[in-house]
Amino acid sequence: MTTREILEKTKAAWPSVRSAGADDKNRLLLSMAEHLMHHADEILFANAQDVEQARGTISEVMLDRLSLSAGRIESMAAGIRDAAALPDHTGRILDEITRPNGLKIYKKQVPLGLVAIIYESRPNVTSDAAALCLKSGNVCMLRPGKEAYRSSKAIVDALKDGVRAAGFDPDIVNIVEDTSRHSATEIMESAGLVDLLIPRGGAGLIRACVEHATVPCIETGTGICHVYVDKDADLEKALSIIVNAKTSRPSVCNAEEVCLVHAGIAKTFLPMLKNALVDAREQAGLPPVELRLDEQARTIIPGKPAGARDFDTEFLDYVLAVGVVPSLDAAIEHIQAHSTHHSDAIVTENEAAAERFLDDIDSAAVYVNASTRFTDGGEFGLGCEMGISTQKLHARGPMGLDALSTYKYVIRGNGQIR
Repeated sequence: MTTREILEKTKAAWPSVRSAGADDKNRLLLSMAEHLMHHADEILFANAQDVEQARGTISEVMLDRLSLSAGRIESMAAGIRDAAALPDHTGRILDEITRPNGLKIYKKQVPLGLVAIIYESRPNVTSDAAALCLKSGNVCMLRPGKEAYRSSKAIVDALKDGVRAAGFDPDIVNIVEDTSRHSATEIMESAGLVDLLIPRGGAGLIRACVEHATVPCIETGTGICHVYVDKDADLEKALSIIVNAKTSRPSVCNAEEVCLVHAGIAKTFLPMLKNALVDAREQAGLPPVELRLDEQARTIIPGKPAGARDFDTEFLDYVLAVGVVPSLDAAIEHIQAHSTHHSDAIVTENEAAAERFLDDIDSAAVYVNASTRFTDGGEFGLGCEMGISTQKLHARGPMGLDALSTYKYVIRGNGQIR
């Protein structure tokens, strides 16, 4: 079946979920979670094939992102259950106006329709996306990368069994059959069928969608996330935040890629940073972080000289660009010039510096004294997420149920004419 035909079939199934009540949608999601667990062995078998085929062609960090385990499948099922537990926003009245002529105007939240997701080697996105789409009354078209196709297809098959068991049309969630670039292009150019396209992946995928899509598209994912250590920082606190932001899961978009250090504390802090990210990790048998240092940082600690693009690169690996700046103003200027407006943080005990950073950094998530790794739908209390928007319209930051909705005006009259 062609991608266009699958899109048409998916859109035709929208009435099955569009007007479903909250209890019915929650029953649907719980059935999907149950059947996901029932099919865990088949999913793990498919994933093992994906991992084996990808081994040697992608980095170990990216291989970990592709890999599933029984625990990760349970977490995926838990994410679906969390979505079921969220309040249902579909149909709520966002605003109400009564005009002098007696017209009552209601602004009503409604589903978008067909939401398409193009994503790369993260099979867990499959269940997260389906759950949030269906909870918000939408239908869902999935286009995973070829590295994760077997895993994603097995997950979709399990979810469809849950959809059938709950009495809904199984075509409310579908996956492409074609993993070539042509299928991605077909989705991007399906104006009139796709109501929203969400690309989740690297800069190349997002750029292709933004440049070629004729359907509404939201930029997500690319994260050149900064942590700035101010002259008034608690250095132990800063070290803990950076270790977490860089090493807890370097393959994700909210991982730190750039560390900026105020010149006033650089001679004290940079040796601490090298010890924590390089020496201590080597001694513990963990992957050390490769430090790519600007000219001033290299006069303080050893490391690889930073290249021309290192402060503009999403490494998604154990690599960190490190720079020394003379002031808070210089740090803000650097971040504004190099950030992808995803997540940026300051570590400081100076409240005035913190407020200045919060005001001047134009990113979707701006932190004071906390790791950028918290930029996540679950951590923000949104349930699982569709992605993290780095643009401003119509959604920004972690995208939950509200980001998968639009609104319409409902006007009630009694014969009024203009």
